[in-house]
Amino acid sequence: MRTGVGRGPQDGCAVADPAIATRRLGRTPLRLSEIGFGAAGIGNLYAAVGDAQAAQALDAAWEAGLRYVDTAPYYGFGLSERRVGDAVRRHRGADGWVVSTKVGRLLRPCRDAGAGTRNGFADALPFEPHFDYSHDGILRSFEDSLQRMGRERVDILLVHDIGPATHGADDARHDAAFWDGGYRALERLRADGRIAAIGLGVNEWQVCERYMARADFDCFLLAGRYTLLEQGALESFLPACAARGVGVILGGIFNSGILATGVTGGVAGCYDYAPPAPGVVERVARLQRACEAHGVRLAAAALQFALAHPQVASVIPGVSDAGQLEQCLRDYRSPIPAALWDELRGQGLIAPGAPVPAEPTA
Repeated sequence: MRTGVGRGPQDGCAVADPAIATRRLGRTPLRLSEIGFGAAGIGNLYAAVGDAQAAQALDAAWEAGLRYVDTAPYYGFGLSERRVGDAVRRHRGADGWVVSTKVGRLLRPCRDAGAGTRNGFADALPFEPHFDYSHDGILRSFEDSLQRMGRERVDILLVHDIGPATHGADDARHDAAFWDGGYRALERLRADGRIAAIGLGVNEWQVCERYMARADFDCFLLAGRYTLLEQGALESFLPACAARGVGVILGGIFNSGILATGVTGGVAGCYDYAPPAPGVVERVARLQRACEAHGVRLAAAALQFALAHPQVASVIPGVSDAGQLEQCLRDYRSPIPAALWDELRGQGLIAPGAPVPAEPTA
């Protein structure tokens, strides 16, 4: 299955900028730019980013036609939300940003924060995150986010990192807190018009599928589980979303970096925020060799492959500076020959039923 992607408007897609199409998010009225702005990086994920650099990256995204930005209280412990809010207020208008943020963690003051890196965030704000998926916890988190961003509403509210991948043995306790009142809080905010869509923002499609069977969610932000490297979500999750009209946003399309950096001289980037297993390195090396044989950057193939699934409304690469954004847009627009996808399928490197981009026409 080949679908058009990345080089102009598609069927049913409006255009924010001549170079970037938008797609409708499931059955909601929201339209997201195909390329969104993942704002963990400007929350100082792994490395400190100055206010000016973060502002330049967000302003460059706006000028390029990106109209969707995803943030969370966890990113820099409030820093990312603060910076996103500043940018959203700078760029107002009828075609303004679509903004998503998250609930599930409350930020409490941390006296001993100091400098350095905590939970992967460098020089974050002096707060400490605490999980809370209860009714009151979700409402409190939402109100705190509005204050940090200087807004009266957000478009999409996502339950962050619920599920066994994050919580292990504590998953049942957090799951119970959510169903005992947390979901009701989301419904209340949506009914009151303070948010337009609700969903989960997680790293496992199985928990999305389980929650979708139980309640009325509008969308899911799935990180790292539908990529050029792995397509398990294709088996049941993505078809279930299509059947219910639930939109999908994809984060982690480079699997924490390895599909962006590739494997050079036996050295590989991170996979799932950790050093990759030998089997992962070998598979990425095969993907990289195939891409190079066709004159295609591995990162470009990874980005366009993720966008090719018709249920996907947007992909959100993490961006921390304007240079990263520029490279991302080059990858988005880069022509990829159909022969590459045929070779990857022939080698068993992508699933037989995975949609792939259509070859661009002259």
